[in-house]
Amino acid sequence: MVETATIVKLDPKGNPVRGESVNVLFNPKELTFSKSNSWKQGITPAANVPSPEFTSGGAATLKITLFFDTYMGDRVDVREKYTNKIYNMMHLDPKWTDKKNKKGRPPNVRFQWGRQVGFDAVITSIQQRFTLFLPDGTPVRAVLDVTFSQVNDPLYKAAQNPTSGGIGGERVWTVKEGDTLSWIAFSEYNDPNEWRLIADANRLTAIRRLTPGMRLVIPNA
Repeated sequence: MVETATIVKLDPKGNPVRGESVNVLFNPKELTFSKSNSWKQGITPAANVPSPEFTSGGAATLKITLFFDTYMGDRVDVREKYTNKIYNMMHLDPKWTDKKNKKGRPPNVRFQWGRQVGFDAVITSIQQRFTLFLPDGTPVRAVLDVTFSQVNDPLYKAAQNPTSGGIGGERVWTVKEGDTLSWIAFSEYNDPNEWRLIADANRLTAIRRLTPGMRLVIPNA
Protein backbone atom coordinates (compact mmCIF):
# COMPACT_ATOMS: atom_id res chain seq x y z
CA MET A 1 0.00 0.00 0.00
CA VAL A 2 1.28 3.45 -0.92
CA GLU A 3 1.65 5.73 2.11
CA THR A 4 0.54 9.33 1.62
CA ALA A 5 2.63 12.11 3.10
CA THR A 6 0.79 14.46 5.44
CA ILE A 7 1.41 17.88 6.99
CA VAL A 8 -0.31 18.13 10.37
CA LYS A 9 -0.79 21.10 12.69
CA LEU A 10 0.17 20.34 16.30
CA ASP A 11 -1.14 21.69 19.58
CA PRO A 12 1.27 22.96 22.28
CA LYS A 13 1.43 19.45 23.78
CA GLY A 14 2.63 18.03 20.48
CA ASN A 15 -0.64 16.30 19.57
CA PRO A 16 -2.20 16.51 16.09
CA VAL A 17 -5.07 19.00 15.85
CA ARG A 18 -8.25 17.44 14.51
CA GLY A 19 -9.20 18.73 11.07
CA GLU A 20 -5.94 20.67 10.67
CA SER A 21 -4.00 18.45 8.30
CA VAL A 22 -3.27 18.32 4.58
CA ASN A 23 -2.76 15.07 2.70
CA VAL A 24 -0.19 15.58 -0.02
CA LEU A 25 -1.84 14.98 -3.39
CA PHE A 26 1.36 13.65 -5.00
CA ASN A 27 4.13 12.34 -2.77
CA PRO A 28 7.37 14.33 -3.17
CA LYS A 29 10.07 12.96 -5.45
CA GLU A 30 12.82 13.93 -3.03
CA LEU A 31 13.39 15.23 0.49
CA THR A 32 16.32 17.57 1.13
CA PHE A 33 17.61 17.63 4.71
CA SER A 34 20.35 19.98 5.83
CA LYS A 35 21.96 21.01 9.09
CA SER A 36 24.65 23.50 10.06
CA ASN A 37 26.64 24.20 13.21
CA SER A 38 28.02 27.52 14.43
CA TRP A 39 31.77 27.85 14.99
CA LYS A 40 34.00 30.77 15.79
CA GLN A 41 37.69 31.13 15.12
CA GLY A 42 39.80 30.88 18.23
CA ILE A 43 42.75 33.16 18.91
CA THR A 44 46.00 31.27 18.35
CA PRO A 45 48.83 33.77 17.66
CA ALA A 46 51.45 31.07 17.15
CA ALA A 47 49.51 29.18 14.49
CA ASN A 48 48.74 29.90 10.86
CA VAL A 49 45.27 28.41 11.21
CA PRO A 50 43.25 29.21 14.34
CA SER A 51 41.48 26.40 16.13
CA PRO A 52 37.71 26.47 15.61
CA GLU A 53 35.55 26.68 18.70
CA PHE A 54 32.09 25.16 18.64
CA THR A 55 29.37 27.57 19.77
CA SER A 56 26.04 25.87 19.03
CA GLY A 57 24.22 23.40 16.87
CA GLY A 58 21.78 24.63 14.26
CA ALA A 59 18.30 23.30 13.60
CA ALA A 60 17.95 20.79 10.79
CA THR A 61 15.86 21.90 7.84
CA LEU A 62 13.72 19.96 5.41
CA LYS A 63 12.91 21.28 1.95
CA ILE A 64 10.25 19.66 -0.21
CA THR A 65 8.42 20.47 -3.42
CA LEU A 66 4.72 19.61 -3.50
CA PHE A 67 2.31 19.49 -6.44
CA PHE A 68 -1.43 20.13 -6.17
CA ASP A 69 -3.97 19.82 -8.97
CA THR A 70 -7.75 20.19 -9.23
CA TYR A 71 -7.96 20.42 -13.03
CA MET A 72 -8.33 16.65 -13.39
CA GLY A 73 -11.06 16.63 -10.75
CA ASP A 74 -13.64 19.20 -9.68
CA ARG A 75 -11.70 22.18 -11.15
CA VAL A 76 -12.08 24.35 -8.06
CA ASP A 77 -9.54 26.92 -6.89
CA VAL A 78 -6.48 24.90 -5.88
CA ARG A 79 -5.78 27.41 -3.10
CA GLU A 80 -9.11 26.88 -1.42
CA LYS A 81 -8.94 23.10 -1.60
CA TYR A 82 -5.27 22.56 -0.75
CA THR A 83 -2.61 25.22 -0.51
CA ASN A 84 -4.32 27.74 1.78
CA LYS A 85 -4.41 25.06 4.47
CA ILE A 86 -0.63 24.92 4.43
CA TYR A 87 -0.32 28.71 4.37
CA ASN A 88 -2.57 28.90 7.43
CA MET A 89 0.00 26.87 9.36
CA MET A 90 2.28 29.93 9.13
CA HIS A 91 -0.28 32.22 10.77
CA LEU A 92 -0.19 33.21 14.43
CA ASP A 93 -2.10 30.79 16.61
CA PRO A 94 -3.58 32.05 19.93
CA LYS A 95 -3.05 28.61 21.48
CA TRP A 96 0.71 29.10 21.06
CA THR A 97 0.83 32.44 22.90
CA ASP A 98 3.73 32.61 25.35
CA LYS A 99 2.36 32.97 28.89
CA LYS A 100 5.25 35.22 29.95
CA ASN A 101 5.58 37.74 27.15
CA LYS A 102 2.03 37.27 25.78
CA LYS A 103 3.40 37.04 22.25
CA GLY A 104 1.81 34.65 19.80
CA ARG A 105 3.54 32.58 17.17
CA PRO A 106 2.70 30.13 14.40
CA PRO A 107 2.23 26.53 15.52
CA ASN A 108 4.52 23.56 15.29
CA VAL A 109 3.67 21.11 12.53
CA ARG A 110 4.62 17.57 11.65
CA PHE A 111 5.60 16.29 8.23
CA GLN A 112 4.79 12.59 8.30
CA TRP A 113 5.37 10.02 5.58
CA GLY A 114 4.59 6.52 6.78
CA ARG A 115 6.83 5.27 9.58
CA GLN A 116 10.09 6.20 7.97
CA VAL A 117 9.90 10.00 7.97
CA GLY A 118 8.54 12.08 10.84
CA PHE A 119 9.75 15.66 11.25
CA ASP A 120 8.40 18.04 13.91
CA ALA A 121 9.11 21.59 12.83
CA VAL A 122 7.86 25.06 12.05
CA ILE A 123 7.28 26.20 8.49
CA THR A 124 9.78 28.97 7.78
CA SER A 125 8.99 29.66 4.13
CA ILE A 126 6.58 28.82 1.34
CA GLN A 127 6.95 29.72 -2.32
CA GLN A 128 3.90 29.07 -4.48
CA ARG A 129 3.74 28.94 -8.27
CA PHE A 130 0.57 28.54 -10.30
CA THR A 131 1.07 26.64 -13.55
CA LEU A 132 -2.46 26.10 -14.89
CA PHE A 133 -5.59 28.28 -14.92
CA LEU A 134 -9.22 28.04 -15.97
CA PRO A 135 -10.45 30.53 -18.61
CA ASP A 136 -11.71 32.83 -15.83
CA GLY A 137 -8.27 32.94 -14.21
CA THR A 138 -8.94 30.44 -11.41
CA PRO A 139 -5.68 28.63 -10.55
CA VAL A 140 -6.12 24.85 -10.69
CA ARG A 141 -2.52 23.65 -10.49
CA ALA A 142 0.12 24.79 -8.01
CA VAL A 143 3.68 23.98 -7.02
CA LEU A 144 4.74 24.67 -3.43
CA ASP A 145 8.35 24.85 -2.23
CA VAL A 146 8.12 24.43 1.54
CA THR A 147 10.94 24.76 4.08
CA PHE A 148 10.60 23.30 7.57
CA SER A 149 12.89 24.06 10.51
CA GLN A 150 13.30 21.37 13.18
CA VAL A 151 11.95 22.05 16.69
CA ASN A 152 12.66 18.75 18.49
CA ASP A 153 15.93 16.88 18.72
CA PRO A 154 15.06 13.18 19.07
CA LEU A 155 18.49 12.48 20.58
CA TYR A 156 17.68 14.60 23.61
CA LYS A 157 13.96 14.04 24.04
CA ALA A 158 13.15 13.28 27.65
CA ALA A 159 12.10 9.69 28.18
CA GLN A 160 8.53 9.17 29.25
CA ASN A 161 7.77 7.49 32.54
CA PRO A 162 5.69 4.27 32.53
CA THR A 163 2.45 6.00 33.54
CA SER A 164 2.61 8.42 30.61
CA GLY A 165 3.24 5.87 27.92
CA GLY A 166 6.94 5.05 27.98
CA ILE A 167 8.27 1.56 27.51
CA GLY A 168 6.55 -0.73 29.97
CA GLY A 169 3.50 1.54 30.36
CA GLU A 170 0.28 2.27 28.58
CA ARG A 171 -1.85 5.34 27.95
CA VAL A 172 -5.56 5.84 28.26
CA TRP A 173 -7.59 7.74 25.66
CA THR A 174 -10.99 9.19 26.54
CA VAL A 175 -13.16 9.10 23.43
CA LYS A 176 -14.62 12.40 22.26
CA GLU A 177 -17.42 13.06 19.80
CA GLY A 178 -16.24 12.24 16.28
CA ASP A 179 -13.23 10.15 17.32
CA THR A 180 -12.42 7.13 15.18
CA LEU A 181 -9.89 4.37 15.74
CA SER A 182 -7.90 5.56 12.72
CA TRP A 183 -7.71 9.10 14.10
CA ILE A 184 -6.67 7.87 17.56
CA ALA A 185 -4.01 5.64 15.98
CA PHE A 186 -2.68 8.58 13.98
CA SER A 187 -2.60 10.78 17.09
CA GLU A 188 -0.77 8.17 19.16
CA TYR A 189 1.42 6.37 16.62
CA ASN A 190 1.53 8.79 13.66
CA ASP A 191 0.07 5.93 11.63
CA PRO A 192 -3.71 5.54 11.13
CA ASN A 193 -3.19 1.95 9.99
CA GLU A 194 -2.27 0.91 13.54
CA TRP A 195 -5.91 1.12 14.65
CA ARG A 196 -6.08 -2.65 15.06
CA LEU A 197 -3.57 -2.51 17.94
CA ILE A 198 -6.07 -0.41 19.85
CA ALA A 199 -9.04 -2.53 18.81
CA ASP A 200 -7.33 -5.75 19.90
CA ALA A 201 -6.10 -4.30 23.20
CA ASN A 202 -9.64 -3.23 24.09
CA ARG A 203 -11.38 -6.27 22.57
CA LEU A 204 -13.53 -4.08 20.38
CA THR A 205 -15.92 -5.76 17.98
CA ALA A 206 -17.99 -2.78 16.82
CA ILE A 207 -14.96 -0.79 15.72
CA ARG A 208 -17.04 1.92 14.02
CA ARG A 209 -19.10 2.63 17.12
CA LEU A 210 -17.06 4.54 19.67
CA THR A 211 -19.10 6.08 22.45
CA PRO A 212 -18.01 9.50 23.76
CA GLY A 213 -16.66 9.10 27.28
CA MET A 214 -15.45 5.53 26.89
CA ARG A 215 -11.81 4.94 27.87
CA LEU A 216 -9.48 3.04 25.60
CA VAL A 217 -6.16 1.53 26.55
CA ILE A 218 -3.45 2.60 24.10
CA PRO A 219 -0.78 -0.11 23.98
CA ASN A 220 2.84 0.60 23.16
CA ALA A 221 3.44 0.12 19.45
